[in-house]
Amino acid sequence: MEPAADRAWVENALRLVESDANRSADTHLHSFPLPSDWGIDLYLKDESVHPTGSLKHRLARSLFLFGLANGDIGPRTTLVEASSGSTAVSEAYFARLIGSKFVAVMPASTSPTKIALIERYGGSIQLVPESGMVYAEAERLGAQDDWFYLDQFTNASVVTDWRGNNNIACSIFDQMALERHPVPTWIVVGAGTGGTSATIGRYCRYKRVHTRVAVVDPEGSAFHDAWVTGRRDVTGTGSRIEGIGRPRVEPSFVPAVIDEMMSIPDDASVAAMRLLDMMTGLHAGGSTGTNLVGAFRLAAAMKARDEQGSIVTLVCDGGERYEGTYYSDEWVAAQGMDLGARRGELDSFLTSGVWDSAIG
Repeated sequence: MEPAADRAWVENALRLVESDANRSADTHLHSFPLPSDWGIDLYLKDESVHPTGSLKHRLARSLFLFGLANGDIGPRTTLVEASSGSTAVSEAYFARLIGSKFVAVMPASTSPTKIALIERYGGSIQLVPESGMVYAEAERLGAQDDWFYLDQFTNASVVTDWRGNNNIACSIFDQMALERHPVPTWIVVGAGTGGTSATIGRYCRYKRVHTRVAVVDPEGSAFHDAWVTGRRDVTGTGSRIEGIGRPRVEPSFVPAVIDEMMSIPDDASVAAMRLLDMMTGLHAGGSTGTNLVGAFRLAAAMKARDEQGSIVTLVCDGGERYEGTYYSDEWVAAQGMDLGARRGELDSFLTSGVWDSAIG
């Protein structure tokens, strides 16, 4: 039987995690300036304003609430996660909030900036030589007595209440209620764990709306090929766009609720990220650029059909984490990216509404 003191600790921990959400206003929904005569409105939901600076704050909160309510997390539990960045940052935040120890298993190539953010919230780092080794090491640590493996890649699509309870899909539709086209034609997201696309796709079906879900996938990721072929055993090389794309198909990826998938070149993602910064002042990361390219491509298809409506996508995290990579001309040149050509193609789209198939 669970000791009364342990039950009291869990109840207080649940209160602390829920109070974090209660203290925060919803994330902002920004309008992107497409030409007004197109009749197509584009919005970006800014998930970078969460306390830990990214979309993963929602996932981490859900993982903690589920783990506490499910009896997996108690007053003596050390928490562990396999993560190369933003999820671990958010999980370290919530672990500190409830007074638990947290260990992030990360590849040795992880940027010092991400490591510093985890350590800022009191988390510890366990580095492994290669990215593919993080799963086994996190599972090994989590199997120890009084340890628990949060396992974002398996649990992301399970722990979120897709029917409502202020999930991201519910928030999008509430914020769109007074817009010109309140029911989005498309919602565009990337896949990292697969949890966000699963939540939005399930919610749209549950609410019986006609919104379709598009998932954008960067170079080297396995998700696009899995969706096209219907196979979950496909693999990729991994992604240069942090936060999305995986070398394997994660358990939380739910292809059946996705209406369209697009493979986006990395240089287009970085060019679009920089274009967004210049045009709107939204200083975002590379995965936001991937989202924006996908949204542009869908807008061009709508315009070609003389179809009016709205598209919603996400600002996944802030650009301050990427000053030494995506915003560095030296890093971009070392990657062999030609942002000038991509920027010209994107500018041409914003003038003509015609999509250049070279972009992807």
